[in-house]
Amino acid sequence: MTLISMLLALIIERLAVRSDAWQASGYCRSYVRFTANSGLAKLAHHRLGQYIWLLLPGAVVALPLYLAGSHLLYLVVNTLVLLVGIGCWHYRQLYKQYLNAMDRGDEEAGFIAMQQIRTDMGSNREQSSYGQILVWLNFRYYAAVVFWFLILGVFGVITYVLVRHLQEAVAEDDTAAYAACLRTEHNAVPCIAHWANWFPTRLFALGFALVGNFSRASASLLGYFLDFTADNEEVLAEVAMAAEPIPAESLNTLEDSSTMLQLAKRNMLFFLAFAAILTLTGWLG
Repeated sequence: MTLISMLLALIIERLAVRSDAWQASGYCRSYVRFTANSGLAKLAHHRLGQYIWLLLPGAVVALPLYLAGSHLLYLVVNTLVLLVGIGCWHYRQLYKQYLNAMDRGDEEAGFIAMQQIRTDMGSNREQSSYGQILVWLNFRYYAAVVFWFLILGVFGVITYVLVRHLQEAVAEDDTAAYAACLRTEHNAVPCIAHWANWFPTRLFALGFALVGNFSRASASLLGYFLDFTADNEEVLAEVAMAAEPIPAESLNTLEDSSTMLQLAKRNMLFFLAFAAILTLTGWLG
């Protein structure tokens, strides 16, 4: 069921998911607004309560699903949650704007579109090339979501997606709600986000070595593998560039973005195949 749900979600997301109803951001904003106007605000303000607040939505969905014990319900809910978790139509539109701009030779418009992607996903790594930005985006919206689905099911997906959303840029009309909800000096989001991405980042980086230039990528990865403080985006960006070297004159061009995106897609296919093997052999449910 896990493998079927995963494949269904990935296929449907590519072919049919377009509306805001299939994007996680709207549901995350609703949870934040609900928290700001309810007793959950006290929980979100508490130093340790924040962790419970972040885990609560996933538990509310996963626990009844587990208790129901229905394989059909499990398949349907898993697929729907995954669809919402990997839904990134907003970023697809921005990437399309970038491609159109670069095709007509408008590098300034292409730069603006790519900077919008960087800003909206909350990236702080200014030195990343266009290709590295897309690698990190692909990881956050596909690889990491699938990883946590395979490990913790819908609970893992919902929790990761909520943390991811809280890291991203907040729309102007949500500022007050977020301030009321997360107004505390002890913000749990950065800590959970770092550790939620730590192992998946290195696992996905290992995949880069296996589907790209192994010697260069593995050497780059070894320097980060047991580094618990390095920025996860930096790790993935550096290993990706080592796995698929781009000439300096080709950085921030269509060659850069398409090459890095193809590398990320090959890596994702590799891990889907690996997950399928583990599922068929009984190592994954």
